[in-house]
Amino acid sequence: MQMTSFKISPVDIEQRKRLDLSPGNTVRVWQKIQEKGKTRLQAFEGLLIARKHGNEPGGTFTIRRTAGGIGVEKIFPLYSPMIDRIEIVKRSKVRRAKLYYIRDKAVKEVRKRMKQLSAIALSKQEERELAPEEEVKEENADEVKEENNNENTSENIPEEIEEVKEKTEEEPKEEDQEVEKTEETKE
Repeated sequence: MQMTSFKISPVDIEQRKRLDLSPGNTVRVWQKIQEKGKTRLQAFEGLLIARKHGNEPGGTFTIRRTAGGIGVEKIFPLYSPMIDRIEIVKRSKVRRAKLYYIRDKAVKEVRKRMKQLSAIALSKQEERELAPEEEVKEENADEVKEENNNENTSENIPEEIEEVKEKTEEEPKEEDQEVEKTEETKE
């Protein structure tokens, strides 16, 4: 009597059992997505932060990645037929089974970056405010030099200084622009 074998699941269960998925690894999961009758593959690459229920049929793993400055986590069933393949990109050794603390760590890093960016923006703004004062000092020094040479100051002002004067007169102050923006947002 001949025994016929049949496949219960489209997933190679033995291959998925042999995967050495452990927290701390960077993993790329190729997920099947159906759109308009067609199936395409989409990669989701990130840090494996948790693995639950081992190799049993209900086993899952959680992957976290930062997309556009926002943390995104996905929980994948280990034996899901919607997963085409799982690739381990990088292996890392960690001392925890669940890396949930990464969520808080990422938030702290983002806050730190935001503080740095705001400090840089403030320093640039201060530089802009100081720049016109320096230009005035330069203009005064040029005028003094010209007076010492007994020349008419209004005729011999360098073209560059005149351009700077025109630019400072044309550009509205940043404070005025901020007030206009806040008024627009209130409306």
